[in-house]
Amino acid sequence: MIKTNVGGWIFLILLSVVLLAPASMVGAGKVPHRVPEVMSKIRVDGRLDEDTWKKALVLELTYEFLPGENIKPPVRTEALLAYSRTHLYAAFCAYDPDPASIRARVTDRDKYGGDDWVGIVLDTFNDERRTYNFYCNPLGIHGDEIESPEGGGVEWDAIWNSAGRITSEGYIVEMAIPFSSLRFPRQKGDQVWGIDLIRSYPRSVRHLISIFPRDRSNNCYMCQAEKITGFAGVSPGKNIELDPTLASVLTQERENVTQGKFVKKESKLDPGITGRWGFTPNLTLALTVNPDFSNVEADAPQLDINTQFALFYTEKRPFFLEGATLFSTPFRVVYTRTLADPDLGIKLTGKEGRHAIGFFTVRDSITNLLFPGSQGSRRTSLPIDTMGSVLRYRFDLGKSSTAGLLVTDREGNDYSNRLGGVDADIRITPKDRLIFQFLGSQTHYSPDVSMDYNQPHGNFWGTALDVSYLHDARSLDWHISYRDVTADFRADLGFMPQADYRNMDVGGNYTWYRPKGYWFTRINLGAGYQLETDHRDNLLYKSLIVSLDYEGPAQSFVNLKGTMGRRTYRGIEFNDSKFFFTAGFQPNRNLQAVINGLFGRQIDIANIQEGQRFQLEGFIYYRYGRHLSMILDHVYERLDVDASRLYTANVSYMRLIYQFSRRAFLRTILQYFHYQYNTALYGFPVEPKETHLFSQVLFSYKINPQTVLFLGYSDDYYGYKYVPLTQANRTFFLKIGYALVF
Repeated sequence: MIKTNVGGWIFLILLSVVLLAPASMVGAGKVPHRVPEVMSKIRVDGRLDEDTWKKALVLELTYEFLPGENIKPPVRTEALLAYSRTHLYAAFCAYDPDPASIRARVTDRDKYGGDDWVGIVLDTFNDERRTYNFYCNPLGIHGDEIESPEGGGVEWDAIWNSAGRITSEGYIVEMAIPFSSLRFPRQKGDQVWGIDLIRSYPRSVRHLISIFPRDRSNNCYMCQAEKITGFAGVSPGKNIELDPTLASVLTQERENVTQGKFVKKESKLDPGITGRWGFTPNLTLALTVNPDFSNVEADAPQLDINTQFALFYTEKRPFFLEGATLFSTPFRVVYTRTLADPDLGIKLTGKEGRHAIGFFTVRDSITNLLFPGSQGSRRTSLPIDTMGSVLRYRFDLGKSSTAGLLVTDREGNDYSNRLGGVDADIRITPKDRLIFQFLGSQTHYSPDVSMDYNQPHGNFWGTALDVSYLHDARSLDWHISYRDVTADFRADLGFMPQADYRNMDVGGNYTWYRPKGYWFTRINLGAGYQLETDHRDNLLYKSLIVSLDYEGPAQSFVNLKGTMGRRTYRGIEFNDSKFFFTAGFQPNRNLQAVINGLFGRQIDIANIQEGQRFQLEGFIYYRYGRHLSMILDHVYERLDVDASRLYTANVSYMRLIYQFSRRAFLRTILQYFHYQYNTALYGFPVEPKETHLFSQVLFSYKINPQTVLFLGYSDDYYGYKYVPLTQANRTFFLKIGYALVF
C-alpha cells in the first residue's frame, strides 16, 4: 500500500523550490504599447463619437486561439485604449458579416454566458500571476472576475460602467473602469501592465480571439501576453467606499413542521455597514458591522441521499469574495460558508511588490463543525460564539512561481482549532509545474462534543500533505500527485470532509485539434489510475479510469468516462465500476440542452451492501427574445439491490427570469424533491416517502453591486407518506443597500 516519509518529502520539495524557481523564468520581454492620456471625459453610451477616441491606442485582435490554433479569425475586431487621471477607457468595434446572428440578451451582471462578448484582461502588477478581467456583451451587460492560477476565476463585484450597441456592421462596446477599482504599483513614472483583449464569437462553434498567439505548450498564460505602458501619476484617489444596508426579515413557521398554526419565528430590522479603504494603492482594509450576509441566490439543488461525505456549496457573499483567490490553496482549508452568522468582521487584502497578503477575522454566533473520516463525515452546529481568523502571505518567486504561508485560527468556549503550513507553485519549465502544500493542525473539542461525535479528547494534532507534478503540452498532458491526510487533521475553517487517507493519482491525456469544417474541433483521450488507502494500509479505493471527450459543430460536446475499480466500506470490499456520460449542444442563440448520467455499481451506505445505480439528468436553458429566460433541470436516480429497488429519487429545478432592464429583474425559483424508499429493505425505520418544495420570488433593482433593492418571498413545503405536501414556513425579506464612493 501507499507509504511516505513526510520529512523526506518536505526536504525534497523545499530543495526543488530553491533549485528550480529560477528555471521558471520563461518568455522574452515584449515592447509595450503606449496608451495615451486624454483630458476630456468620455460619455459611456456605446457611440465612439468623441474626439478623444481619435487619440486612442488601436489594437486589432488578429489570432483565433480556440478552436483554431493561432489562425486568422473569422471576424475583425478592433480595440481602443486611453486613460484619464481617474479612469481607464476601453472600446471594442466588433465587426460581424451577419449582425442578425449576434447573440445578446438583457441580463443581470455576470449572467451573459451564452452571448457574444468582448473582454479586457489586465495584469496591473506585471507579475504574470493575477489578472483583473472585465467583460461585456453587445448590449453592455458586464461582468468581472479576478483570475489566478491557484483559484481560477472568482466573481468580483467591482464598480465600473459600460454600454453596448448593435449596429449594421456588428456591435460597439465602451468601458470606463475607475482606477479606484483596480490595484497597481506605487510609482511616479510610467507603469507597464500585461494585457489581453478577447472576443468570444459563438456560432456553430465558439471562436475565441485574442491580440496575441497562444503557445499551447506553455502553461503560463500571462507570460505570453502583450504589454501596455503609460498611467504615469494615476491614483485610485481616496479609495473609500461605504456601503450601508438595511435588511428586514419576517419568518413564520408552523408549530409542528406540517401541523398547527403559523407562529412568528423571526422578525427583525437589521441595519449594517461595510466600509472599504484603500489606504495604499495596493492594500485594502474592509470593516463590517452587523453585516448583511443575506444570500438572495438559492443554492443549486443537490441529491443528498446515499452520500458518504458532506456536500459543497459555493460562496456568494461579497465580503468574502473580495480577494478570495489569494486564500485558494491545494487543500480547501479556507471555506467561508463555514462562517454562518457573523456579526463583525475585518479584512485586509493586497499586494506590495512581490508580497501578497490577506487577512480576515470574523465573530460568528453559530459554530458549524465538520468531523471527517476515511469513509464518511458527520457535522453539527453549536450555539456558541467563535472568532475565526485567517492569515495568508504569498511571495513571488522568479518569473511566475509563488511560495506561501497560511495560518487559520478558530476559538470559542472550550473549543479551538489552529492550522498552519506552507505551499508553493513552481513553474519549472513552460510545460511543467510542481505544486505542494504541507499543513499541521491542533484541535480541542469540548468533552460533550468529543463524546457525542467520537472525537479525540483533549488537544490533538494532525498533518496534511499534497504534492503534484503536472506536464501540460500542446497535445500530451500528464500528471502524478500524492495526498496524505492523517486521521486527526482538522480544518474547521475549511471544507475537508475526508481524513485518514493516502491517495496516489497518475494519469495523462492526448488531444487532437481541428479547425472549423471538420466533424470535430477537439478530441481528448485520457487514462489514469487512482489508489487510496487509510493509514493502516486498508484499501479505500482503487480504479483504472479511461475517458473520451469530443467537441464539434453546433457547440456540441460528448464526454465519456469509464472506471473499473474496487471500494471498501466498513471493512467490506465492493465492486465500484461505473460508466459516466455527458452530451450537449447549443444549436442557436435561444436553446442550450445538456444530458448526463451514470450507471454502475454503488455501495448502499445505509445497509452496507452492493447495489446497481442509475442516474440521469436533463438540463434545458431557453431564452425567449432579449428579456425572458428559463432553466429547467431534472435529476432521476434509483438504486437497486439484490432484493429489489431500494430507493427512487427525483429532483426538479426551475428558474424563470424576466429582465426588465440591465438594472431590474423579476425571478422565480422552484425546487422539488421527491424520495421514495423501500422500507422493508432498511435495517432501521425510514419514511417510505419524502417530498419537499422550495419556492422563491425575488424582485431586484441594482444600480451597481452595492446599490441595490431586493424584495422577496420564499417558503418550504414538506410531505410524507400520510402527510400531503404542506406549507411549513414562509419568509418575507427586504434589503436596501447604497454605495458611497469617495
